[in-house]
Amino acid sequence: MKQPKFKLTFKEILVVASLLFGLFFGAGNIIFPVSLGQSSGGNVWPAILGFNITAVGLPLLAVISMGLSQSESVIDMTQKISKKYSYFFTVALYLTIGPFFATPRLATVSYEVGLSTLIPQEFGAMSLFIYSFIFYLIVLYFSLRPSGILDWIGRYLNPLFLVLLTVILIRAFTSGDPLIGGEASVESYQNTPFSTGLIEGYNTMDGLAGLAFGIIIIKSIRNIGVTEPKRLASQTVKSGVLSLAVMALIYLCLALLGTQSLNFTDVAPNGGVAMSIVTQHYFGLFGQILLAGVMAVACLKTAIGLVVALAETFADLFPQFLSQRVWTFIATIISFLVANIGLNLIISYSLPVLMLLYPLAITLILLHLFEPIVKSRAIYRSVTFFTMIAALFDMIAALPQPLYQWLQGDMLGSFAKSFLPFYSIGFGWVVPALIGFVVGLILTKVHPEPAN
Repeated sequence: MKQPKFKLTFKEILVVASLLFGLFFGAGNIIFPVSLGQSSGGNVWPAILGFNITAVGLPLLAVISMGLSQSESVIDMTQKISKKYSYFFTVALYLTIGPFFATPRLATVSYEVGLSTLIPQEFGAMSLFIYSFIFYLIVLYFSLRPSGILDWIGRYLNPLFLVLLTVILIRAFTSGDPLIGGEASVESYQNTPFSTGLIEGYNTMDGLAGLAFGIIIIKSIRNIGVTEPKRLASQTVKSGVLSLAVMALIYLCLALLGTQSLNFTDVAPNGGVAMSIVTQHYFGLFGQILLAGVMAVACLKTAIGLVVALAETFADLFPQFLSQRVWTFIATIISFLVANIGLNLIISYSLPVLMLLYPLAITLILLHLFEPIVKSRAIYRSVTFFTMIAALFDMIAALPQPLYQWLQGDMLGSFAKSFLPFYSIGFGWVVPALIGFVVGLILTKVHPEPAN
């Protein structure tokens, strides 16, 4: 029997930190800080601080909360609310980080960075169709045939990716171009850059992925020998801080790269196009092609992992319905179809969903972090109920204009502004969540019901 350990060695911390980085940082994570830098201009510092809180801090808290609560899955964490809710939240989470948004975004990001600026606009739709078809054929092949190629890619691709990114950043920051290339071009970055950065950090989806991937990290540390919950959490913190500090530094550099690019280009439609323009500006066609190749493989690796994760989870959730193999086909086909609406539309339609799911994820994480104190189902249920009602208003406010108008968004928005503090900056759920906590405490006194 393996002897229990109290802490990881430095080498073991590096191994776990590397695993964390590999899980959370895909090529798609590049586009949002670059876009933030272009949009925020001179207000980049408070904007990137807010971005790092939700894009870096929240995933770390998600993993720590799983370790402290000894939860084994998202289903396990949400069972404390209700069985029906646990199914709803788990399905919504995996569809969001899977075939509805994150997985199709991987194909469009690698396409935008590598090919979109090289192909005439009239052939854009067809070229994206052909590229994404080949991309998802490869994803399907490896998702159906688990292979050592994923380990090989992970072992060699991440260092290559980081080296190439470092070369681009060094070249840009030693070019002589002023670091701040212009003023904020988006009104929200002019008025409330910090809170806008917080919302932009949602787009990485790593806060949600932390709940989906957290158990992988926890099991890795347990397998090394650290099993006591508090020590497990502390060792997770050490590994997570190391890994996510690197991510935070990369995000900061990419945001500065984005605002610096305003010296030689206008604000791009999205971060993929911006990164392509930057690379071509400093390295010419060769550099852009090299970056495109590396990002394509990085996106393939992440897409395969997400398809496999969804197929395994749904096969476990619905064992009498479809097999894992069939779920793999479904996830891949949906990802291919969604990818062909284009990166801009994927981002615009994903934001409302994230505005609903992130508050639910944040409150779930915080409740589990304080589980020694929060021991009542009433608190879990009350906080979740009040948070969801308020988050629905935030979701409607983020809808694309046609849907927003169809749902009478202006009328609902006026109502929300009157009753929900912080609604105007995308955090109308915060006060209702606190009210839900107080209501839950009262209900616990009246009718105690343990969370476990």
